Amino acid sequence: MKKLLIVLAFASVSVASFAQEDPTLKYSVATNSFWSNWFVEAGANWNVWYSATEHGLDLDKSPFKKFRTNPGAAVALGKWFTPGMGLRLKAQGIWGKSLNNNNPGDNFGNVNKYWVLNGHAMFNLSNMICGYNENRVFNLIPFVGAGFGRTMTYDLYAMDLSAGVQALFRINKNVGIHVEAGWNRFEGDIDGGAYGAGNRGWDSHDNNMYAELGVTLNLGKATWNKVPDVDAIKAAHQAALDALNAKLRDAEAENARLKALLDQPREKEVVSESVKEFITTPVSVFFNLAKTNVANPKDLVNVRALAKYAKDNNSNILVTGYADNSTGTPAINEKLSIERAETVKGELINMGVSESKIKTAHNGGVKILGVDLPIDFDRRATVQVTE
Repeated sequence: MKKLLIVLAFASVSVASFAQEDPTLKYSVATNSFWSNWFVEAGANWNVWYSATEHGLDLDKSPFKKFRTNPGAAVALGKWFTPGMGLRLKAQGIWGKSLNNNNPGDNFGNVNKYWVLNGHAMFNLSNMICGYNENRVFNLIPFVGAGFGRTMTYDLYAMDLSAGVQALFRINKNVGIHVEAGWNRFEGDIDGGAYGAGNRGWDSHDNNMYAELGVTLNLGKATWNKVPDVDAIKAAHQAALDALNAKLRDAEAENARLKALLDQPREKEVVSESVKEFITTPVSVFFNLAKTNVANPKDLVNVRALAKYAKDNNSNILVTGYADNSTGTPAINEKLSIERAETVKGELINMGVSESKIKTAHNGGVKILGVDLPIDFDRRATVQVTE
């Protein structure tokens, strides 16, 4: 029991250490749901038995002797909690060997029907050392654990400690072939002989060593997603925010300029020159990516001023639509530029400008403002008074 507690303590410390890994490491992955990364295993194994009751019998220790070996089978259910740490519950058994001569007439190697149930902590060294790779073909997985077994032949139970290593070969995302070597060391009698607690060395306990070949099937989601690059996402959001702030500052500056013009003394020549400069400068109305509705109603403030001037002076207005050529196909950008011009035309009509006084044009995808400014500045329509 002391050894069992030591093994469980070791497994607990291992789990805690993995849970405390720095999430910024390049090997980090996103946490999956509880129902992800489950697996089942089924395999056939070849067992070699060394019994506590053979102490002093001078039996050949070779693992290839017929009186020591028997075939067996195993099934397991497990889950990976991280790419490097998992747990499984494994059952194995069917036939073992009874290496004792307590009953007259018995021969060494009588069949001993048994089963063993172990819980294992599994460590995928390939992922822990080399980093997670969902396409990796070979994974090396040591394991340790504990459990108990029963011999049905002699109706005995025994606690055991277990350890081994598994080589897992990936066939595809859901199927793998595993080769496993393991050792079960029993703390009590499981082969029907007297327990050898007073013995020393290898034959002080019943020992089962096995080699196994089997199939591993992954259930549900069997992969892990890389941790998103938070810094890159924040940088992209910040760039978009900076672009919006730049638009807002431009609009505020233009509003301030217009207010200053309105506040000037209404001397005919001064007003005339200021208005002439204003109406000959195109006013921009911006749009979001792949959209044809005005992105910010504030852009229509200057358009409304031009509309008033055009109505008061019976002037014509030219509306030109644009799209950026960095996104979309030429056909899509052509359509966007037409519809954006029509959107602004509709706003002008709502402001009281006669439709006959409005002319529209479209330039499709361009890269004009985007040379020194963000490409979304090219997603616009311009409004200009023409005499």
